[in-house]
Amino acid sequence: MATKSANNTNFMTNGYDHDTSLQLPLSKERPSTTTSETLHSKFSKTISRLSWLQRIGSGIRLDIRSRAPWYLTDWTDAWNYRVIPATALIFFANVLPGIAFSLDLIETTQQYGVSEVLLSSFMAAFIFSILGAQPLTIAGVTGPITVFNQTIYNILQKQSNPPIYLHFIGWVYLWAAILHWITACLNFCNFLKYVTLFSCDTFGFYVSWVYLEYGIQVLTRQFDSTPVDSLNEQGVLVSIILALLMLVTAFLFDALSKTPYFHRHVRRFLADYGMPISLVASSAMAYWGRFNFANPITLPIGGAFQAAGGRSWLVRFWELDGKWVGIAFPFGFILWVLFFFDHNVSSLMAQGSEFPLRKPPGFHYDFFLLGITTFIAGLLGLPAPNGLIPQAPIHTTSLLVMGPSPHLSKKEDLESEPASRARTPPIEGETESSSGMQTRAVSRTGSIIHDSQPPPDPTTDRHRHEVPVGVVEQRVSNLAQGSLCLVLLTGPFLHVLNLIPRGVLAGLFWYMGADALRGNGITKKLLYLIQDKALTSSHEPLHRVRKSRILLFVGIQLFGFGVTYAITQTIAAIGFPIVILLLLPLRTLVIPRLPFTSEELAILDGPTASPFTMASVGGTL
Repeated sequence: MATKSANNTNFMTNGYDHDTSLQLPLSKERPSTTTSETLHSKFSKTISRLSWLQRIGSGIRLDIRSRAPWYLTDWTDAWNYRVIPATALIFFANVLPGIAFSLDLIETTQQYGVSEVLLSSFMAAFIFSILGAQPLTIAGVTGPITVFNQTIYNILQKQSNPPIYLHFIGWVYLWAAILHWITACLNFCNFLKYVTLFSCDTFGFYVSWVYLEYGIQVLTRQFDSTPVDSLNEQGVLVSIILALLMLVTAFLFDALSKTPYFHRHVRRFLADYGMPISLVASSAMAYWGRFNFANPITLPIGGAFQAAGGRSWLVRFWELDGKWVGIAFPFGFILWVLFFFDHNVSSLMAQGSEFPLRKPPGFHYDFFLLGITTFIAGLLGLPAPNGLIPQAPIHTTSLLVMGPSPHLSKKEDLESEPASRARTPPIEGETESSSGMQTRAVSRTGSIIHDSQPPPDPTTDRHRHEVPVGVVEQRVSNLAQGSLCLVLLTGPFLHVLNLIPRGVLAGLFWYMGADALRGNGITKKLLYLIQDKALTSSHEPLHRVRKSRILLFVGIQLFGFGVTYAITQTIAAIGFPIVILLLLPLRTLVIPRLPFTSEELAILDGPTASPFTMASVGGTL
């Protein structure tokens, strides 16, 4: 043993361990520079290979970290009058179109009702207003999701042994929710940097025409369900009158709010409450005189807090046969594509560059929450909610704080002093002299005729030309309008909802669609092409773009709109989100190769939101 120990000691003193194959030097012997660099290189490569693990969920963490300091002020800032008209406006603009969009789905599938639509709107408002990073974005039931659900129903009914519809939809929603969570965790929302006004204007143009189309369908559907030469036919005619009354009255209030008539507080009142007043007044007209005798068709309702058909609120979608679970995945992927574009674009438009926002956004985190609402919708048998266009930007617009332009105020201050000196008459009897000019006396009480400049026009001063100076960024208006949806589920308010004629909803669709078209970039470019150039502002940026290039750019947008709209009229309507998503590579890869200069593209297109907002998704192109 002593000999063996001595041998071991002698071996250790030679600087090596028992395992000579490792040939590891002891601490007494410094490793060579080459060996150190090799180990460092291998370690760096290993770290670089694992660096993607650190990026998982980094977008969500950054969104929470940047938005959390503002959470308390999101509630305290709601102590502002602008919250009240915003809540009233967005409540009517969200709930009634959502119900009207779902009429086809309700009547065709018999699986949904008004209760499901209202509960879906409340759930989205509650989650995004309490937990969301972008509470200005309004989520609810949209036209595309009703078309999506109805198309799936029609496909399943053609099968010889179809599954239970809500069970299949539950799996579709679950697959879509999983894809939402993967998207948010892998920071795929950074692809929003490729979403420019080209895509937003094209999609917004499509949505606007969908609103106009649905307004017509609300009326024509009554003709299909009404016997000829009956008393109900008079109700259809009354519905048309009510639709036109709603449309004209809403635009009349909007037009009056932009005139120099009345006090500015009255004009702002008309702008805030014009649409709700028009809706209530038009609905009341249905019960006046002979209109009441015609008995126009009103909104359908169900029992208070009762699911359609008396079913249980919990959908046991996990009982679906295994083969249908796999079939549901492609539909879930299409729904993910739809929500990725629709919800994020509505969030971008709600935080557009025209709004002076000061609080940071959170696209990754909110898209993760959208996956949660989609999963809950499948669990309860609700239409899945997502961001609304044009309701989301309408919500932000209603929260604008208007005031005189700071730039105009500074300009007036600079010009007022020399201008006042030029207009100030000298003291009576005092003369003005200048080299080569005749000396004359001017009275202190000189008349307007003798003034060198006319008095300022009250219709063009800075008090009339107000600009947005701030936005009331808070969570209460979104939560309040969602809570009102829950109140509507009670018996008495369901009865009030049942009093609203469908014709008024048609007029509301027309108003919202026409108003969105009026502010759309495609419409503005088309109107520019037919404007009298002598009456067009010299500061118009489109002056620097060749007319042929404007026509080419708008033509591509109209082509994208036409393809999307045409597909939604066929059995392939379920695939229209793919067409919408193709707008991104079209803008990024194809349009730059067309004969546009960089200056022309910068004028014709641009980022949807400000650099401050786009920083959440990695900036802009």
